[in-house]
Amino acid sequence: MVTKVELYDAFGELIYALAKADGIIQGEEITALENIVKGHPWSNEITWSFQYEQKKDKSLEQAYQKALSICSEYGPSPDYPFLFEVLDKIAAAAEGVHDEEQKIIDNFKRELMEKFRSNAEEAL
Repeated sequence: MVTKVELYDAFGELIYALAKADGIIQGEEITALENIVKGHPWSNEITWSFQYEQKKDKSLEQAYQKALSICSEYGPSPDYPFLFEVLDKIAAAAEGVHDEEQKIIDNFKRELMEKFRSNAEEAL
């Protein structure tokens, strides 16, 4: 079973993948992340995970897939709207939202919902 800590680590990984989507993680994106999560109860976990992936230079695809897997296993959560808000703001932080960034956000939402539906159907 996935813990809340692992869920917020996954948030950091997905935010990392998004920031890396245009080829380079820009200072504006890091600043936006710090400002957006400041005051959130799990801000340290999210930023730690983002920084860890950045230091490891994990591929965008690896970070994305791991985040999707963890969120899927965790299941529906009232925390996802916060994640989507963060993703939107990070994407807009440096020169507006690039097509690659929007694609990551849209695909993640779609794939996560598909996994939830599939899991629900399997449970029936």
